[in-house]
Amino acid sequence: MNDKPTGKDYVGSDDLYADVQRTMRLCAEMNSGYHTEAEVRDCLREITRSEVPDTVRVFPPLNINYGPGVRFGHDCFLNFGCTLLAIGGITIGDGAFIGPHCVLATEYHPEDLASRHSLLTKPIVIGRNAWLGADVKVLAGVTIGENAIVAAGSVVTKDVPDNMVVAGSPAHIIRPVNPEK
Repeated sequence: MNDKPTGKDYVGSDDLYADVQRTMRLCAEMNSGYHTEAEVRDCLREITRSEVPDTVRVFPPLNINYGPGVRFGHDCFLNFGCTLLAIGGITIGDGAFIGPHCVLATEYHPEDLASRHSLLTKPIVIGRNAWLGADVKVLAGVTIGENAIVAAGSVVTKDVPDNMVVAGSPAHIIRPVNPEK
């Protein structure tokens, strides 16, 4: 886990504010009414301003505050009601599954009262074939390892090693992934 903020103080940034407003508008359009999977991917391409593989599946609603901060790998899936606070950057690896109502939050605020209105960021990486159960929260600076499983309802505050099952709040290692289960 990267313990040093990689972002900067975003308070008063007109460019960032404009990008956030643009992303919120485009997400609202994507989330209103029914869209085919291909139409959702087209919306995501516009939201992220990047290529989104044709194998990505997303069930709206999906809320993103900063589209250019999100990258989707091949064959990944996001279920209903996810929220991506992505100013710090979110990478979702190939084959990753993200359950319903998950929150990936790259942003946080200092504890110090004098600077609490500052916005700091650290990137989040969801590894290849990782699986986040329903209602998982992943905090700034966390990497979820390849093939890892995060149990439903967990709050992930530290990196998760490859091939491990974690659970709890804060999430802790339960056991290695069992390929026979």
